[in-house]
Amino acid sequence: MSDSILQVCDISLSFKGVKAISALSFEVRRGEICALIGPNGAGKSSLLNILNGVYRADAGEVVFEDQHYRRIDPLSAARRGIGRTFQNNALFKKMSVLDNVLTGLSRHGRAGFFAQALRLPSARREAGEFVARAEAVLEFLELQPYRETLVGNLAYGLQKRVELGRALIAAPALLLLDEPMAGMNAEEKQDMARFIADINRDLGTTVVLIEHDMGVVMNLSDHVVVLDYGRKVGDGSPAEVQANPDVIAAYLGTEH
Repeated sequence: MSDSILQVCDISLSFKGVKAISALSFEVRRGEICALIGPNGAGKSSLLNILNGVYRADAGEVVFEDQHYRRIDPLSAARRGIGRTFQNNALFKKMSVLDNVLTGLSRHGRAGFFAQALRLPSARREAGEFVARAEAVLEFLELQPYRETLVGNLAYGLQKRVELGRALIAAPALLLLDEPMAGMNAEEKQDMARFIADINRDLGTTVVLIEHDMGVVMNLSDHVVVLDYGRKVGDGSPAEVQANPDVIAAYLGTEH
């Protein structure tokens, strides 16, 4: 098995003739935390949308777990082991924390519609397994005290943690996090960074995240890829990226 869990190979994407991503290539090693950084509009979220099948690239291919694909749909991506959170919480505000986390397994059920409708033993067994997995995720993310709380009644930082739990319940090999700390205060960011580090270390999950807080990126990441107008301008360790004049120019608008 390759040391790289993910390879992005010459990916390009346009919207109505405007280039969002241009011939982008990089690799993510198994077990690392890779941060995608860059100014707004750099193509970061568009790239995540390609990786989990929401968008189709115009050119290039993605290699995930040594499987090559030019196009994947979100259902296949989830079943292959790619989890995802989004910039804006896509939670069910009138459902409990537990039920929201359980929706993360909606694409992984084996019991058919009739088995579920008739409450056959296979369906009851599967439902029991799913609840046990959800309870373990709530414990891991310190959400047990809120398990029956309606998500709409939670503080914003806790809602983001519930969305993380929903992505985590399917035990993805690769977890894509789109600005998981956007809108958080300093304490909430610290908590979220701790949980991401725990997921990576304790569960062995490879993480690719988009984040604008450079302090968080430099402390949390093993590897940083920098995009500017859809082009890669930096790729390396946090220290290497910080010292890269092209990265400095992209962020500060200067020659150096």
